[in-house]
Amino acid sequence: MDVLDGVRATGLLPAGGPVVVLLSGGRDSVCLLDVAVRLAGPAAVSALHVNYGLREASAGDETHCRRLCEQLGVEIDVHAARRPADAGNLQAWARDVRLGLAVQIALARGAHVATGHTSTDQAETVLYRLAASPGRRALLGMADRDGLLVRPLLRMTRIQTAAHCTARGLTWREDASNEDPAFARNRARAGLVPALRELHPSAEANVVRTAELLREEAAVLDEVVATALAGRDQIEVAHLAALPPALARLVVRRLAEDTAGRLCARAAGRLADILSLGDGALDLGDGARAVVSDGVLHVEPTPPGRSAPTAV
Repeated sequence: MDVLDGVRATGLLPAGGPVVVLLSGGRDSVCLLDVAVRLAGPAAVSALHVNYGLREASAGDETHCRRLCEQLGVEIDVHAARRPADAGNLQAWARDVRLGLAVQIALARGAHVATGHTSTDQAETVLYRLAASPGRRALLGMADRDGLLVRPLLRMTRIQTAAHCTARGLTWREDASNEDPAFARNRARAGLVPALRELHPSAEANVVRTAELLREEAAVLDEVVATALAGRDQIEVAHLAALPPALARLVVRRLAEDTAGRLCARAAGRLADILSLGDGALDLGDGARAVVSDGVLHVEPTPPGRSAPTAV
């Protein structure tokens, strides 16, 4: 399918709909910006480029993005960001910086934020999360819409985005760090995905389709969990024990994540400990702990200095 027609079919870039495109200068983001201009119109589109100053080519990337936006007739916001010494994981820090800036701009303009994630990225994400984190959420991948964030190219491959740019006469920048094996995602890109393609030519598409189906099924499971909790933020331990184990684990995880405000992958694995706890507390990890009082379970934030799973 042609990229333009494929993105048009998603409805994620409607005509006149304001959108902020995250523009790195790579082929996927260049493709996305061009498609956004053609579908939403140049007046509705703006771009955000973050110059992290991490590579010698960073200045060239910024220049390329500025020229591209001038060529396509769209406004561009360029921000310089320098990594603090205590920033932790480099890729996570860079992602948080650009998304944080993009959301600020989008909120001010009543816009969505569009990223250039492709089906190739989706397959890599699922494989990486499956290796790094147990549980069904590892298989869900990225959604095409997540609050202000939209991913219009999620059903397109990198081959398709490159072909689009070539056909449109648009050049892009190559980021050598995407090949650096020091990053786990890059190792998945260089090793896992090609190996799967050798096993079956449709492997990448099958991984992506599986993630789509699982997200649909996850929505059903979320409704089942909500029914089990009946709008409450607590549950009787006896009721929890009477639920099918798979549902009980999901209930524990929902309570933990609602409290912590983030994913709590380890919480579901503590079901057996919770059921045998009696009155007391049990740290679940990720900033949440289970508390049982008079046979009722609720989850509260982990007190400062208490991070290890410990029963008291």
